[in-house]
Amino acid sequence: MVRRPGGQRPWTHDALVSLPARTTSPLVELARRGALALLLVAFIVLLVYVDRNAYTDNHDGEVSFVDAIYYATVTITTTGYGDITPITPHARILNAILVTPLRIMFLVLLVGTTLQVLANEGRRIFLDSRWRKHMRNHVVVVGYGTKGRSAVDTLEANGCNPAQIVIIDGRGNAVADANIRGYAAIEGDATRREVLRRAEIIKAREVIITLDRDDSAILVTLTVRQLNPSAHVVVAVREEDNASLLRQSGANAVITSSEAVGRLLGLSATSPNLGTVIEDLLSSREGLEVGERQVTREEVGLNPGQVEGERVIAVVRNRTLRRFYDPTVAKLETGDQVVVVRHAADQP
Repeated sequence: MVRRPGGQRPWTHDALVSLPARTTSPLVELARRGALALLLVAFIVLLVYVDRNAYTDNHDGEVSFVDAIYYATVTITTTGYGDITPITPHARILNAILVTPLRIMFLVLLVGTTLQVLANEGRRIFLDSRWRKHMRNHVVVVGYGTKGRSAVDTLEANGCNPAQIVIIDGRGNAVADANIRGYAAIEGDATRREVLRRAEIIKAREVIITLDRDDSAILVTLTVRQLNPSAHVVVAVREEDNASLLRQSGANAVITSSEAVGRLLGLSATSPNLGTVIEDLLSSREGLEVGERQVTREEVGLNPGQVEGERVIAVVRNRTLRRFYDPTVAKLETGDQVVVVRHAADQP
């Protein structure tokens, strides 16, 4: 610990910046280490050939360029047959202070590369296998742009376990951002079946599709529905004309993003207060929010308007959504779900 001058608060290593780790592909890393190993061999070849008069060859007494290459390879790999040896004191000193450390560096480089590849790949395979074994009833979010991030934040704000959220995106920076935020992520094209299978889409409970192109969203919806007929699929679409196609493709809910934004803009222009309320309902963790919960035992038999502390706007009974003014839900029953408007701080 180091204390700042003037009696200010001391700082530790926690105050230092944490830089992102630089990662390269295995082929690039192997090529880099292979080039470094060849550079070590070339240095020893040059050292021996320039000082070849200080060496002797048991075969003919002279050391040629080929002999220098031979000596460098058998020396750096610690084979050392002894047929070419340094005979002068300075050559032996150079071997002791230069060639020997280079030999050790070569071995560390060779062994380190092998161990790193085996350790990293083995660990990755083990973690991937364990993750696939335990991942079920999870949420798959296809597309981690602005809409995808907002959807994930809303899921987590409503109690969804971050470990049960899987992101699919074709951009490496989006995948890295999802990893930083603590989510499992897969880089790839979600229109391909193998990418969806890698996300264990067959065992998913919810699928949220937030792509920038409607044709891609339709194709992903069709593929998801074929792989998992029971999942609840929610899709964001840009054009209203494509909403019916998505519903026919198997989407349970379709959100027209451009129309929703346009309607909010129109409401804000004609009635600023109404636009503010709608925007407040869409935001999270402050002001008003919309939520869904189970009817409590004390609320059974009450009229939706008699619920205290919240405003009931709809009731879900037998998997059917009914507005609060529907006479069939004049009294709440056991097993009902209520959709309420409440203070954001009141959420569990």
